[in-house]
Amino acid sequence: MPTPAASVCRCFRGGSMEDSTRVGYCVVAASFVAFQFCFSAASPQLSLSLCPGYSTLPTVKRSEWDSRCVSTVHAMVVGLFCLYILWYDEAVTANPIWGEPRLVKLNVAITCGYLLYDLLLLIRYWRTLGDSLFMCHHLAALYAYGYVLSRGVLPYFANFRLISELSTPFVNLRWFLDTVGWPRSSWLALANGLAMTVVFFVVRIAVIPSYYGQVFTWYGTPEYQRLGLSVQLAWIGPSLALEVLNVVWMYRITRGFYRAFCQPKPRKTA
Repeated sequence: MPTPAASVCRCFRGGSMEDSTRVGYCVVAASFVAFQFCFSAASPQLSLSLCPGYSTLPTVKRSEWDSRCVSTVHAMVVGLFCLYILWYDEAVTANPIWGEPRLVKLNVAITCGYLLYDLLLLIRYWRTLGDSLFMCHHLAALYAYGYVLSRGVLPYFANFRLISELSTPFVNLRWFLDTVGWPRSSWLALANGLAMTVVFFVVRIAVIPSYYGQVFTWYGTPEYQRLGLSVQLAWIGPSLALEVLNVVWMYRITRGFYRAFCQPKPRKTA
């Protein structure tokens, strides 16, 4: 008997566009519930078992800890799925605007469920977890991904965007190390800081020329005109907004990297 996951993948691959859209919305709902379960039950239990310091954290810190565990799981699942699509889904690469979108829609649906879960989490814990940049990021992403789910357009560009999630585990690991009191001068913290800076730059900044190279290649073509003005705006507008956010975050990470690696340490006086 096929598993539910296999049935979902078969529907995305072989069903009609309408079927895949309906299944996509079901995946959004299932993703939302799954990530909420991870936050409320799975992360606390695993963290208590694997990290003794978790039990000593105040409630506010535990909430952020659990949210970052969920964020890391989402980033690994979606990021690796993105690489698979980029390397093996030739239909998406051949036509970035109207290529076969079913696997991309599955990945986008998982992400939309996560973004909805995280938005509600930010609102619920706004005093401690709230961040206006994250709110803008999530809303812009949901606006653009809504067209991918409902109309199956721009699969290549949607998938390309999700590759940026591969930098998230390193960002979260830095926070975990800080929270449990691991010195920032330790080899693990420094190695993670270097990896975080490099990976963030590669998957969010260095890819900008390649991304917009594809945009300009397809701009003005019949495939581009078929999108209509609303989809064109939903594609270009959030893309530019996300670039601004990524540049701001890259600046913050680079500044932290400079402070950790390049600034001279104060000498102890006798």
